Amino acid sequence: MSKSKIIRQQIWSKLHHVAKPDTRFHLNFAEVIPDFEGSETATDHLVAMPAYRDTRFAFITPDNCLVDLRRRMIAEGKPFVMSTYGIYRGFLLMEPGMVPEGAELYAAWLDGMEHFGRPITLEEIAQRGRFDFMVTGASAVSVDGVRFGKGHGFFDLEWGMFTDLGLVDETTPVVAVVHDCQMVQETLTPSETDILVDWIATPSGLHKVARRAKRPSGVKWNLLDPQQIAETPPLKELQRIQGIA
Repeated sequence: MSKSKIIRQQIWSKLHHVAKPDTRFHLNFAEVIPDFEGSETATDHLVAMPAYRDTRFAFITPDNCLVDLRRRMIAEGKPFVMSTYGIYRGFLLMEPGMVPEGAELYAAWLDGMEHFGRPITLEEIAQRGRFDFMVTGASAVSVDGVRFGKGHGFFDLEWGMFTDLGLVDETTPVVAVVHDCQMVQETLTPSETDILVDWIATPSGLHKVARRAKRPSGVKWNLLDPQQIAETPPLKELQRIQGIA
């Protein structure tokens, strides 16, 4: 078993004690990054960041632990893009005027995002310009910023697409929101696709990461199988944009 799988298993056993069950996947952490006790407090720490305050266009993952963040961004009128589950239906845009007052919490849930948000293509995202801020959940994250997802590589793939289009780079602030039990108290060596984060927001506080390596860049097409590309509309769109389809 690889070290990343061992870490996930160790963290998931701890996560069972603080995770909030998902309506579809319950506590199947291989399929969902759950919400957890204290996620609102972790979000409090995140929204106090100058980088959050100044953001004009952000990317937020669909993880359950980010519901409160999405709710606050909707209420504050901060535009953001969110990926759909598995990126099977691409990306959704949420911007001011889409959600009636009082419906912000429902809109922040995945079903609400599907109802109030609108699909947006990679080309449309690129026309709007760079992301100022990125936030993701995680299965685990090390103290030196190495992030582990569920094991499917969705955030790594999204990062690859966005770097190919010049929407994010080394200077883009990336924050992981996790429970304190999901922080790995050792330094790890990132793989060629692991995205390193700059900050870790937990219920106990905001932790600055001293990154030791650069983030990867571009989609690693050689690591993707044809079926995954066929089932992921933005990947097919990126191939068309790059002239390789």
